[in-house]
Amino acid sequence: MITIDNLKKTFGRFTAVDGITFSVGPGEVLGFLGPNGAGKSTTMKMISGFIKPTSGAVSVCGHDVLRDPVGAKRMLGYLPEGAPAYGEMTPARFLDFIADIRGLKGDDKTVRIQHVVEQLALESVMHQSIDTLSKGFRRRVGIAQAILHDPAVLILDEPTDGLDPNQKHQVRELIRSLSKEKIVIISTHILEEVTAVCTRAIVIAGGRVLADASPDELERRSRYHRAVTMILPDVVQDEAKSCLGQLPGVAGVEVGIDQGARYTLLPEANADLFPAVNQLLQEKGWSVEELYVERGRLDDVFRMLTRGELQREVA
Repeated sequence: MITIDNLKKTFGRFTAVDGITFSVGPGEVLGFLGPNGAGKSTTMKMISGFIKPTSGAVSVCGHDVLRDPVGAKRMLGYLPEGAPAYGEMTPARFLDFIADIRGLKGDDKTVRIQHVVEQLALESVMHQSIDTLSKGFRRRVGIAQAILHDPAVLILDEPTDGLDPNQKHQVRELIRSLSKEKIVIISTHILEEVTAVCTRAIVIAGGRVLADASPDELERRSRYHRAVTMILPDVVQDEAKSCLGQLPGVAGVEVGIDQGARYTLLPEANADLFPAVNQLLQEKGWSVEELYVERGRLDDVFRMLTRGELQREVA
């Protein structure tokens, strides 16, 4: 496991990470989620041994990062923010260099390099200097070096940054396959990333943990959990809003910006709105383009959790 105990990091009078405690086990994909400046990357750097904590402890698969840094780093694959690499090298030379550092030799080295090249679809750029690659390809080279030695723990800082939709899908599928046998921690500010691949999410702001739950559990905290959204293209907005707002269990009605045709009914606590909505639509004979019950919105929960912290920072 990875165990983090009361981890703190200060830079002068600024506290970047303020007493974070959590643990992660095999098979988990942990999304480390927070606004810019929340302390995500600083925490990842302390777990990886890149920077030293001011206080607290980090253990990676039984290796204390401060007392046994080499042992801890053997267990880790790390993709830093921005995927830094030697720009004058080609991916072929860079991965060969990383393999040497990781102690890979002979056939094992050749097989592992070929394996990650195929996983990340790097064949077409292997002999092109890294400086000339697109941001997406540079990101994929960074992921390749992180998984080259088949580590027990994988720490990825913004792994899909700069990738197109097809590349994002490919990387997410790779993360899912790797997570069956590994601990994976993904630091991100992209909410879509959490719902797409993570089994658990920690939300931080101001260097403190604000929530630790599965993405589903976080979505259930949203005021949109069990809300009903519909598109009524041919109904007068005032009439639709009035009728929908009078239904039992409706706490409020939000009207979308697409010509006023989209309506979201916010539920009162534990209310099941769908039967009443369905009955009203049949009685009125309104044409319905879309109709669905929402799971909840992670972005809504994220704003709710971090708003107070951001207000304190401004103050």
